Amino acid sequence: MRLSSKSSYALSCIMFMGKNKASKKQVTITELSERLEISKIYLEQVFALLKRARLVTSTKGAQGGYSLSKQPKNMTVYEILYATEISLFEKTPKSKPQDNSTIEQTLHKTIYSKLDSAIEALLSKITLEDLLTELETIESKEGYMYNL
Repeated sequence: MRLSSKSSYALSCIMFMGKNKASKKQVTITELSERLEISKIYLEQVFALLKRARLVTSTKGAQGGYSLSKQPKNMTVYEILYATEISLFEKTPKSKPQDNSTIEQTLHKTIYSKLDSAIEALLSKITLEDLLTELETIESKEGYMYNL
């Protein structure tokens, strides 16, 4: 499975926001662009999708920016990816529009439907909180390694 840059950036931004949620400070596109080294124009497109999916909220003005609309334990990777890359979750089409062959039915029943269900189930189980916990673990190990 290969994610687009859009989905990878969305996951990175959401993780950054989740990591800094305790500060209760709104995060701007400019800050995210600078900190994560991602094009500001591209992030504006990503955040339009995240906002439409109600995963982030925005506030206008001098102290404005974006914040998560849910607690990290209530936001799943599935929601983030579905908001930014719906094509990942499109059902496998039949090879021919009118093909009802037993081979086609077998492929859909035995592989395609099960694969779709398995991906959705897995991504629905992984929360932003899970990602942040793993991030903290990795960062603490790296910090420890550099302090040797």
